[in-house]
Amino acid sequence: MLIENMMMAFSAIRANKMRSILTMLGIVIGIGSVISIVSIGDTMRNLFADLYKDIGVTQGYCQVKSWVVDDWRQSDMFTLDEMERVKEVFGDEIAYIDSSASAAGDAVFGRTKVKFSFSGIDYNFQNVQPVNLVYGRYLNQGDILGRRQNAVMDVKSAEKLFGTENAVGKTFRTTIYGDVQDYTVVGVYRKDISPFQALMMGDSQDSGEAYIPYTILTWPNDYFSELHIYASEDVDLNDFYTRFTDYIAKLKDRTPDQIYIYTAVEEMGSIDSMMGGLSLAVGGIAAISLIVGGIGIMNIMLVSVTERTREIGIRKALGARTRDVMIQFLTESAILSAMGGILGILIGTGLVGLGGLALGVPVVVKPAVVLLAVGFSAMVGIFFGLYPASKAAKSDPIDALRYE
Repeated sequence: MLIENMMMAFSAIRANKMRSILTMLGIVIGIGSVISIVSIGDTMRNLFADLYKDIGVTQGYCQVKSWVVDDWRQSDMFTLDEMERVKEVFGDEIAYIDSSASAAGDAVFGRTKVKFSFSGIDYNFQNVQPVNLVYGRYLNQGDILGRRQNAVMDVKSAEKLFGTENAVGKTFRTTIYGDVQDYTVVGVYRKDISPFQALMMGDSQDSGEAYIPYTILTWPNDYFSELHIYASEDVDLNDFYTRFTDYIAKLKDRTPDQIYIYTAVEEMGSIDSMMGGLSLAVGGIAAISLIVGGIGIMNIMLVSVTERTREIGIRKALGARTRDVMIQFLTESAILSAMGGILGILIGTGLVGLGGLALGVPVVVKPAVVLLAVGFSAMVGIFFGLYPASKAAKSDPIDALRYE
């Protein structure tokens, strides 16, 4: 019976090709829009997750809330001795820690001047932020403890300043905290990042970046306002940062609510929630077009019922039950909607795939979303086909046979 109804439905659709295509158009646009928007949202969430994995999900920043406390004091700043004490207390739970020190200045080599951002790091920073060292060496413990004016930079920065990737042994002059010094390049690294990562991390064509010992950036008084840490990957981050906050509060004679902890996992969660909510909201707006498509199906099915009144009368006169006629028209409306849904999925996934290919990013199209879209489009067809099918099923066979 089902196969017979489907054959009759396809026959009716073929008999009115253009009308059927125009009827399905609303469903095609609605499903295609929903699939595209949800997939773009999931792809963006995935890209942000990958971005945070690259920069370190376990990292965090800690400082006393100077903008909250009324009695800010010098002791609210951190010292190198206090940082060493933190290392000893938490041991292996901390994979890396430094003073979160950074500076910006012009790097000068001959007649070339390039704006540089200098990040102060410890010798083991590569353990949490690995890079591909292509020339020379990384900063070592002697550089850190001896406050040596050595630097490690990426290949792009080396090309901008020196005109060559292999800048090992070359020196440049810069001013940090009012002190003019010459720095020697001891290593050049390459870190491949996607176009999306370059965009989000502010990759600039006009500036360079380099790592220097963090001890230089805390000199001369060795006070700094913020701790930069990476927790070990096997720790419970919520528990770790709670205990870390409590310890820093005691160390600084403050209450835990006066200590500011900013973690990458919190930021990642906030962005993920925002992206998910935005994707859901825009997807919901796009889904409104499905209702418009459903109304179109109802309209065309009502026309079909009117045109086929005599056919309905003959079927009922030959013994077709009310339920049989109703199922026949419901099947036709469901097939119309499902076909529109399948076309919408193909168009939506195709557009997302082409966009991902053009931008060089992997796209995320969840099978569950595709299945839901097909099911939903079929349900739209059934829902909006109920009234026309009911009208056809309830028609009087005598009146139907007399219809011209």
